[in-house]
Amino acid sequence: MNILDQIVANKKQELTETKKRVPLRDLEKSQYFSRTEISLSENILNPAKTGIIAEFKRKSPSAGIINSEAGIEEVTNGYFNLGASGLSVLTEKKFFGGDVNDLRIARKLKSIPILRKDFIIDEYQIIESKAIGADAILLIASLLTKSHILTMASFARSAGLQVVLEVHNEDELGKLNEFIDIVGVNNRNLKTFRVDTELSLKLAGKIPAGFVKISESGITSPDTINILKKAGYNGFLIGERFMHTSDPVKSFAGFIKSINIEYAED
Repeated sequence: MNILDQIVANKKQELTETKKRVPLRDLEKSQYFSRTEISLSENILNPAKTGIIAEFKRKSPSAGIINSEAGIEEVTNGYFNLGASGLSVLTEKKFFGGDVNDLRIARKLKSIPILRKDFIIDEYQIIESKAIGADAILLIASLLTKSHILTMASFARSAGLQVVLEVHNEDELGKLNEFIDIVGVNNRNLKTFRVDTELSLKLAGKIPAGFVKISESGITSPDTINILKKAGYNGFLIGERFMHTSDPVKSFAGFIKSINIEYAED
């Protein structure tokens, strides 16, 4: 059993327990359930912002502990104030050190879209995402069949949430449907956890028109951003590049400054 299989098996077990503990009717009473969501895709395309979805992540199976000291409120506020187009918050607990309460805390920022990053395999998680204040969810193409993705994406859209479909190869683009808003090419192989940003370049021209395109994982330099922009990507999901430092907000600020210099000289 590879790491991805272990994560999914654990998620199914967690879901069984969570559904017993927190029924849907309780989720629907959440203070955030009736809020109007903010469009992640529009924010990514907004030229006044950076195009970066800045991620808060404490650990991962590949990197181990990334940052156990950073505070969710301080970091996400910093990302917001520096012009992030969106936030990505890991809520998977066992393997990534996240928690649904992290997203609730980040949601105190009223005017930035938040992507819930988790292994979403059940409609219950879509309602849960809305209840904790998410604006968008991530669906991983390799975990779900084409018909399951259609059902889940349609349900998310009806709940007011946008959907990012994460793909890892050209075949998975065949699972796209009209309820997907954003295509995210993950440069990290979820079975081996090896990273190669060439994957984004390979798939750039194969993503159908009409979808916002983002590249995920392994983006560590302004040069890479520039190359990916020229290839047609609208946004970039970056987490470890900032979270690996003692001050993620300062790291993000320096990265943005370097990008602006890079663009000015281009």
